Amino acid sequence: MYVNLIKPFFDITFALVLLLIASPIIILVMIVLTLTNGGSPFFLQKRPGKKGEIFTIVKFRTMTDKKDKLGNLLPDAERITSVGRFVRSTSLDELPQLLNVLKADMSFVGPRPLLPQYLPLYNDFQKQRHNVKPGITGWAQVNGRNAISWQQKFEYDVWYVNNISLVLDFKILFLTIKKVFVKEGISQKGQATTLYFKGNDLDNN
Repeated sequence: MYVNLIKPFFDITFALVLLLIASPIIILVMIVLTLTNGGSPFFLQKRPGKKGEIFTIVKFRTMTDKKDKLGNLLPDAERITSVGRFVRSTSLDELPQLLNVLKADMSFVGPRPLLPQYLPLYNDFQKQRHNVKPGITGWAQVNGRNAISWQQKFEYDVWYVNNISLVLDFKILFLTIKKVFVKEGISQKGQATTLYFKGNDLDNN
């Protein structure tokens, strides 16, 4: 009952309220990113949702599209702007995902939607993360976020899927607010963004 009725109602209601409250911040970030990035302030990307169905996620763009002489994108660390780094560190880049929640592509709490190219790399255990809608925040995010290994992330994701409840969701939301303020686990040490998942090999952290 919670997953099918209460959780969707909570998601839509809370997303509408937050959009109204955060609209001045969203507009300000849009303006600043447009001026500093020289283009659209939004970043659109295909991500797998519940049951692996693909949807378009909306985030604030924190990196430029700078390329090398051969036309290849420069490493993330060289493309992220100072403003983008601040937006990412404060998790403001996640605000546009409230639109994904309203569209029912996402929930407030759930496993983070990763890249489509990861889908064939998952083992049967890891695939369970797609039994529920992805979330803006999740159990893995409040237990290390990007500072933990992929194996740990998947273990946290699957644990959430098997233990989902109203109490757990509120606990995750509370811990998320705390993590945002202390800026923990934004990225792995020495990395500007999250390392790519390469499959279930021993060196994949």
